[in-house]
Amino acid sequence: MPIIVNLDVMLAMRKMSLTELSEKVGITMSNLSILKKGKAKAIRFTTLQAICEVLECQPGDILEYSAEE
Repeated sequence: MPIIVNLDVMLAMRKMSLTELSEKVGITMSNLSILKKGKAKAIRFTTLQAICEVLECQPGDILEYSAEE
């Protein structure tokens, strides 16, 4: 998939665990894990907004487009 999810990078930069993000955003660990691994087919804007608010970042910090697969 040409969309790369850099959630693990942002979590490392913020020194935050996936569990902590899950609790703060209100999303299950399994759904965040699917997103983190790049296996998600879609993400709601409200979910992306909540993640960005907690991580204090922009959507482009989490999602990246790559023409190469």
